[in-house]
Amino acid sequence: MKTVKLSKIVLGLSVMLVANLGLAQDKKMMKEDTKMVGGAAMYPSKNIVENAVNSKDHTTLVAAVKAAELVDVLQSEGPFTVFAPTNAAFDKLPMGTVDTLLKPENKEQLQTVLKYHVVAGKWNAKEILTLIEKGDGKAVINTVSGGTLTAWKKGKDVYVTDENGNSAKVTIADVNQSNGVIHVIDTVLLPKA
Repeated sequence: MKTVKLSKIVLGLSVMLVANLGLAQDKKMMKEDTKMVGGAAMYPSKNIVENAVNSKDHTTLVAAVKAAELVDVLQSEGPFTVFAPTNAAFDKLPMGTVDTLLKPENKEQLQTVLKYHVVAGKWNAKEILTLIEKGDGKAVINTVSGGTLTAWKKGKDVYVTDENGNSAKVTIADVNQSNGVIHVIDTVLLPKA
């Protein structure tokens, strides 16, 4: 009888401890300087993948990262700067492009396209703007894929242009992650073929 009571007390204390740990974690996350992306808070304490999977505006990008087997890379220490196209950006591509890229036989091509959106290091908006100013209105940025992007400013907006002349507007800047930063863009950037 005493064993049963003791077990219930231990179980009750364990449940309270777990609940308190969960509340402490929730409070910590609520205190973080989050940004809303795709209807979800992006937490600086989470990595790029942990945050991106919660954005309803980035389901295509997340599916592409999984198909390209780049999840582990984007969960690693980094740091990385990711120019993250939205679902609407992928929708601008010619019909069938995304489906073709997601096929297993096109994994290498998909990896190249995705790595073209990634820059080594953490480059916040202020640093990119400084580079643009130092470059007389343009900053050439080397991507992880080996290609280049050109950042420039029009009014208060920052744009990134690919090697084919396609430009993407940065719609949400400085979404900080534990392993870098995301800048949300409205167009998919493509490396030179």
